Amino acid sequence: MIVEPFERGRLEEALLKGLPDLLAEVRDRLVEHWPDYAAFLDTDRDAVLGPAELFVHRLLDMSIANLNSPDETTFDRGDETVRRVFEEIGRRQLQEGNDLTRLLTAFQLGARVAWRHVAATALRLDFAPVHLAALADSVFVFVNQLSFSAANGYLQEQIDDAMARERRREELANLLLSGRASTEAIRTAAQQAAWRIPETAAVVIYSDGDQLPSGTLIPRLEPGALPIRRNGVVVGAIVPEPAGPGRRLQLGRELAGMAAVVGNPVAVAQLPRSLEIARIAVRLRRTGVLSDDPVFADEHLDALIVWRDEALVAALRDEMLAPLEGETAAARERLAETLASWLRHFGDRQAIANELSIHPQTVRYRMSRLKALYGERLDDPESRARLFLALEWPGP
Repeated sequence: MIVEPFERGRLEEALLKGLPDLLAEVRDRLVEHWPDYAAFLDTDRDAVLGPAELFVHRLLDMSIANLNSPDETTFDRGDETVRRVFEEIGRRQLQEGNDLTRLLTAFQLGARVAWRHVAATALRLDFAPVHLAALADSVFVFVNQLSFSAANGYLQEQIDDAMARERRREELANLLLSGRASTEAIRTAAQQAAWRIPETAAVVIYSDGDQLPSGTLIPRLEPGALPIRRNGVVVGAIVPEPAGPGRRLQLGRELAGMAAVVGNPVAVAQLPRSLEIARIAVRLRRTGVLSDDPVFADEHLDALIVWRDEALVAALRDEMLAPLEGETAAARERLAETLASWLRHFGDRQAIANELSIHPQTVRYRMSRLKALYGERLDDPESRARLFLALEWPGP
């Protein structure tokens, strides 16, 4: 059965004429539980009338289609206008901080009110029962589809908002690491990224280069961490207040097994220094000088200072251990071990013997040999300091 054109025209005209009363009733029903939506219907009446008129037109289109093909009542996918309007409504709800569930519940309330108005109007115009059934089916199918469009818009806005926030956080991280940003620029970028500027921060980076761990770094860290991304891949993060109460223990748990290095805590404006120190620590971890997991750079500043330039360390070792070159390999190892212990224990023969598990007489013999090889340099404080560095940080 097909709805005659004049019937549609009469109903359409009557429904459009009754829209203000319908919207007024919806507003009154919303006041108790959804006062913000009720206020919106009052203050933005013109903005609401457009979608409401679209509702009437599409409702009647669907009713006619339903009568012609009762088993195929579907949303006209070619009508992009309706979908876009209600997706935009969903987007606006997120932008204004409203909950999606509240929006969909309000839609259902609106659907019940709309059906009462549609049914009363159709009965007043003496519509046949079959036409009323088609209208009823179309009202609730259409409202469900509009709810889906609004929900889709809401969720898409969430996705877009999250992506935009992530981009702003990455841009902020790049700005902080550039070393060229003013305090005002940092403050503005932090506000846009919804990031509270901490008193101190540190850079966390991977130490395995392109061999990134299977776990993702950022989800492991607390929400205040900023991602550092290179070529589309997260290679590190900026973490706030790394030296706060309990933070080192927390970071140790979060980064366990990630082959990560935590730079030293610095003021936010000095983060490039934390990155530089973290990179040195990464190099030392790769060469085996450092082996913690994770490595906290500020616990190894002495090693970082010594190994900042490997060539200088190698030159120092060559110079300071040159007197041992004439010994056999085994003798060189024993003498170097004894000399290092002697320096650590300030010449305490018994402490040296205990550490090396040898007899004090053996210590005396070896030290006699070392004094013969080094001469007066063992009595010179500067030479002893250089020897200590050369022996405490052997090559990787």
